Amino acid sequence: MAGFSWKSVKKNKFLYLLALPGLIYFILFKYVPMWGILISFQNYSPYTGFWHSNWVGFEHFRRLLSSPDFLLLFRNTMAINLLNLLFFFPLPILLALLLNELRSFLYKKVVQSIIYLPHFLSWVIIVGISFLMLSKSDGIVNMVLQSAGLAKIDFLTNANLFWIVLTAQSMWKEAGWGTIIFLAAIAGVDPQLYEAAKIDGAGRFRQTWHVTLPAIRNVIIILLILRIGQIMEVGFEQVFLMMNGAVSDVADVFDTYVFRLGVRQGQFSFSTAVGLFKSLVGLILVIGANRLAKRYGEEGVY
Repeated sequence: MAGFSWKSVKKNKFLYLLALPGLIYFILFKYVPMWGILISFQNYSPYTGFWHSNWVGFEHFRRLLSSPDFLLLFRNTMAINLLNLLFFFPLPILLALLLNELRSFLYKKVVQSIIYLPHFLSWVIIVGISFLMLSKSDGIVNMVLQSAGLAKIDFLTNANLFWIVLTAQSMWKEAGWGTIIFLAAIAGVDPQLYEAAKIDGAGRFRQTWHVTLPAIRNVIIILLILRIGQIMEVGFEQVFLMMNGAVSDVADVFDTYVFRLGVRQGQFSFSTAVGLFKSLVGLILVIGANRLAKRYGEEGVY
């Protein structure tokens, strides 16, 4: 087996050289830092160092699970991600299908460029635009509502609307960028399948439903599995910038909790334990979703 591997490396040496920068990046910035998770089992202190800090086992994990904040953090994190899963995840698929139907190449490229643009804006800019649009005092949306004789809506400090606003922001910022993979998958569909569907009398909608969607189903399933694995990740920057005292009960998630305890209060071991807990939950969800997909005949991630 070892001889076969070395022969393969020698035969495809240029491909391995091409992949080398990426491998070095993952080793240095993904695998080497994983040693840091060991401090979640210690009472780590920067003064005593990693090797001399006291080992406490699973004490920090017990503290997290017994904390009165745990259920609140879990609820908020899951609710925000479930809304993204229900409304944000299908949107790039729909946009890709619509873009695929455009016959004008120039118009298609212009639309793609416009919907890609928000991805390159930082969350600081996105939140700033949201404040300009949704502010109750002088936001554009509320000024339009007021001019129409309707009551103003408190978008930014209404706890009932906070999750909806976050989901809408994510959809506007990332939906266009998410179409890239689906458009690439659609481009790989055999044109003869569409010709056969036309002969059978299928219109554009039926061709999309019976040809395009089944052809890209594996891509959708794989991305869905990966998205489920990130269900404990909300995105610290977006939530932190949108958070205020009026919505703290629905805005506080694991990421903001780690920042508050780890960075501001210096509880490095406990905040690392929280991060490790999130990663373990994501790993379990990926394995479960992958097995479920394979049970129903899909390829899955592995």
